[in-house]
Amino acid sequence: MIQGKWFAPGNDLSAEVLPVREAVFGITGEKTDPEGWNALVYLDDHPAASGRIWWKEDAFWIGSVGVLPEFRGQRIGDLVLRLLLFKAQSHAAREVRLSCPRETEGFFARLGFQAVSSDNETVEMTLDGKEISLDSCASCKKQNCPNRK
Repeated sequence: MIQGKWFAPGNDLSAEVLPVREAVFGITGEKTDPEGWNALVYLDDHPAASGRIWWKEDAFWIGSVGVLPEFRGQRIGDLVLRLLLFKAQSHAAREVRLSCPRETEGFFARLGFQAVSSDNETVEMTLDGKEISLDSCASCKKQNCPNRK
């Protein structure tokens, strides 16, 4: 079973979110996040992926989207990103921004993010709030899928 859980700004992240972030990114963080909403996705009651969203400089920013290695390839990262975009959309986001490693650019581009600047290692990407689409069929290439309308 897949479940999601939100951690509001100021909530304790140390027991569930931080172990995922440390395992994926090799970084430790503060026990609380005073600015961001953190999403955590569980697969069969095991924390599997996390991400965060916060408001800065007239835009929502997404960061720390990561999936534990043993849960990759099951579209859980896609679910985390959609949860974060849903949070932005529900707050009438005009723009959503992120900075990601160059090798993950395609992951974010699938949901409409476009590169606005880059260097050798990172890409800054943006998505207009009006362009947020949570429809998983929108980018699907299957023509005879029973889920298509």
